[in-house]
Amino acid sequence: MADDRTGTVAPPRRILVITLRRLGDVLLTTPLVRTLRSGFPGARIDMLVNSGTEGILAGNPDVSEVIVIPEKITAGSLALVVCRIWRDYDLAISTQSGDRPTFLAWAAGRRRHGIVREHGLADRLKRKLLHRGVPSDLTVHRVIEQLRLADGLGIALRHELVCPSGGQPSDRAPRGRYAVLHPNPKYRYKRWNAAGWRELAVALKARGLEVAVTGAPDPDERRYLDELWPDRSVLRLDGALNWPELAALVRGAAVFVGADTSMTHLAAGTGAPTVAIYGPVDPAIMGPWPVGCATQPWRPAGTVQHRGNVWVVQNPLPCLPCERLGCDGHLDSRAQCLDELSARQVLVAVDQALTGDGGSRTAEADRSA
Repeated sequence: MADDRTGTVAPPRRILVITLRRLGDVLLTTPLVRTLRSGFPGARIDMLVNSGTEGILAGNPDVSEVIVIPEKITAGSLALVVCRIWRDYDLAISTQSGDRPTFLAWAAGRRRHGIVREHGLADRLKRKLLHRGVPSDLTVHRVIEQLRLADGLGIALRHELVCPSGGQPSDRAPRGRYAVLHPNPKYRYKRWNAAGWRELAVALKARGLEVAVTGAPDPDERRYLDELWPDRSVLRLDGALNWPELAALVRGAAVFVGADTSMTHLAAGTGAPTVAIYGPVDPAIMGPWPVGCATQPWRPAGTVQHRGNVWVVQNPLPCLPCERLGCDGHLDSRAQCLDELSARQVLVAVDQALTGDGGSRTAEADRSA
C-alpha cells in the first residue's frame, strides 16, 4: 500500500473509520467501509461514531466494532477514548475536516488519511497530522468525496450503501400493498408543509395503498405527527421499530416518501422506490444515493430528477439550493421553497415511482402537476 510520506508499506490489518456526524452521514460512509472491507478482507475495521448514530450500522457485515462517543464530550471522556484507541490501528481515516475527528485519527493511527480544508493556519496544522489529506470538495456528492480517501490504497472502489440488517418485518407493519411516509426531519428548515403531507396521504390511499408513517420516539416529533393526522387515518409506527426493522419495512414498500433525512437515505439504500423532498440543501452534495450509482447522481436544482430507484423533488425557486438554514437562517426557520411545494408536484414523482416510469435513466420532468 503506497503512503505519501513513507512509501510502500504492508496492507493494514487494523483500520479505524471516524465519522462524527449525524445518522445519514454515517450511512453515507458505508461505501467507503465496503471498499476497505473488499480491498482488505482480512483486516479488522472499526468505526468511531457519535452516540445515537450507531443504530444505522446494526448488522453491518463490514464493521468489526462500533466505538461510540458522546456528541458533547467532556475532556475526561475524550481522554478515555484517546487512551483506548492510542496507536491501535495501522490506518485511521477521518471522513471530516473538523478538529476532533482529525485529532482522533492522529491519536489512533500509525498512518492517517483525512478530509482537509485549505482556509487558514488551523487547516494547515491539521494537514500535518495526516499522511494523506484529501481536499474537501463541495462540488461532488459526499459518497464520492469520501471514496477519495481510498485513493492510493490500490483497491477497487465500491459504491453501494450498506443498510442495517438482521431485522424481520414487524408484526405492526402493513400486510398489503403500502407506502411509507417520513414527514419530520431533525430540523424545521427541511420540513415540507403540513397540508402537502395530508393531501399526499389521501392520494396514496386513493391509489389503493395503506399508508404507514415512521418517526422518532421524540415527544416533539410525536406531537407534530399528532397534528398532521389527529384522526389516526394512517398507521403510526413512530418510535416502534429499530433500524433493521425500519430497513425491512421500507424495503417492502411500494413507495417511500420522505424529507431530507436519514430515513430517506436508508430507503434509497434498500432499493425501495424512494421520493425525496428537498429544500435548501443541495442534493448534488447530500441527496439520496441510488442503488447501482457510481457517479454524481443529482444536479443542484430541478423539478423532478430521477436516477435508478430514487426521485428527488424540488420547488426550483431562483434561490434554490441556498445551502442556508432556511429563509431566516436558523434551524427552526421556514423554507419558502418547501412551504410553497404542492402535493400535486410531489405526486408527479410518486406516480412515476409506483409505475417504474423512466427506467434507470437520469431524467427530469419539468412539468407542473
